[in-house]
Amino acid sequence: MSIAHGIRTVGVLGAGQMGTGIALVSALRAKVSVLLHDQSAEQVKKGLSLVDKLLAKDVSKGRLTNEQAKEARDKISVVGSEAGIRGFRDVDMVIEAVSENLPLKQSIFSSFAAELRPDAILATNTSSISITKIAASAVPQGLNAASEEGKKSASRVVGLHFFNPVPVMKLVELISALQTSEETLERARAYAVACGKEVTVSKDVPGFVSNALLMPFINEAIMCLEKGTATREDIDTTLKLGMNHPMGPLQLGNIGLDTCLAIQQTLYEGTRDSKYRPSILLERMVDAQWYGRKNGKGFYEYKD
Repeated sequence: MSIAHGIRTVGVLGAGQMGTGIALVSALRAKVSVLLHDQSAEQVKKGLSLVDKLLAKDVSKGRLTNEQAKEARDKISVVGSEAGIRGFRDVDMVIEAVSENLPLKQSIFSSFAAELRPDAILATNTSSISITKIAASAVPQGLNAASEEGKKSASRVVGLHFFNPVPVMKLVELISALQTSEETLERARAYAVACGKEVTVSKDVPGFVSNALLMPFINEAIMCLEKGTATREDIDTTLKLGMNHPMGPLQLGNIGLDTCLAIQQTLYEGTRDSKYRPSILLERMVDAQWYGRKNGKGFYEYKD
C-alpha cells in the first residue's frame, strides 16, 4: 500500500537546469512551497528567469492560466547566501542538484545532517554516484554509522534522479542506498508521482539503469567521430532515422559534455570495466571547456 509523501516544504540546492526544473515541478505539480538556494546569486537569477519563461510559455500555449502560473511562481522563494544550508532547517525534504562530484556531495550531506531536522528526507539528484556513499556522509560526526542513531540518520537519504529538462521528461529513477529506510523510499516515490512523474527503481550500482546504458552509447558515438567513421551529422542522422531516436547521440551528449564525462568516469572507476573508458575526444572537449548547450559550443554550436 502506498503512503502519502507528507511534504509541505521542499528545499532545492542548486539553481542550474536540474535544480530549477525540480523547483518548478515541485511548485507547479506537487503544489508545495519551495526554497531554492545556490551559492551563485547570478545562477539563481538565471534560474528564476527560466522559471518565468517556462511558465509564460505554458500560459501562451493554453496549458496554464495566468492564475495557475502565478500560484506556482509564488511558491518558489530564494534562500540567500548569508543563510546557506541553514535556510533549509524547517523543510520536510531537501533535494541536492549540484555537479557530479562525490566529495562535494559528501560535504553537502554532512551539512544537511548537521543543520536540517532529523526527520527531513535528504534526496540527491545524482545521475551516477553511489547513494550508499552519499548516505554514509549523512551520519553526524562522532557517531558510529552502525549505531541506532547513525543508522537512523543515514536511513533518510535516497536517490531521486530527475531527467533533463525536468518539466518535460516524464521519468524519475528511484534509488535506495543500503541504509535507506522503506518509509523514506515510499515517501520519495510518492513525492515524485505528485510531481507528475513515472517512477522506475534501480539498485545502487554505478550509473543505475539509465546512465549505465546511455553513457556508453554516447561515448561510443564520440569514439566513432574520433576515429573518423562518419561525420557528426551522419552519426546523429543514422540513429534518428535508422533507430527512430528523437535526437542523435552527439546531440544528446551536447546537453552537458562535462556531465557526460563525469558520469563516464564514475562508471569506469566504479566497475573497472574497459567498456566504460571515456573517449579521449570527450576528455579533450571538456579540457577545452566546450560543454555543449550550457555554454554554446560542443559537437555543435548554439547561438541561444
